[in-house]
Amino acid sequence: MSQSTAEPQAADRTTQRGVGDLFSSDGRLIAIPRRAARREQLLAHLTETLFARDRDYTEPEVNDALRAVHEDCSALRRYLITSGLLTRTRDGSSYRRATTTS
Repeated sequence: MSQSTAEPQAADRTTQRGVGDLFSSDGRLIAIPRRAARREQLLAHLTETLFARDRDYTEPEVNDALRAVHEDCSALRRYLITSGLLTRTRDGSSYRRATTTS
């Protein structure tokens, strides 16, 4: 009986720990993960929480949003572009959250 309730709680803690333990108590990112899988998980979280769908962002807006969580906003921006989570508009003047095909 206690095992069935403990399993979902353990799974929830694992999920929360996956991204949550990367942030300090004040919401700042402690470090950008080196492991690709962990970094991808972080980038997906940042995309979901910082960037709305169907909206263009100027580079300063992207930088400000990312700088709110970590001082190296240019590295985070590059990772988001490389991972395909953010795209540049055709004319290169702004960024947009990538559309998913799920």
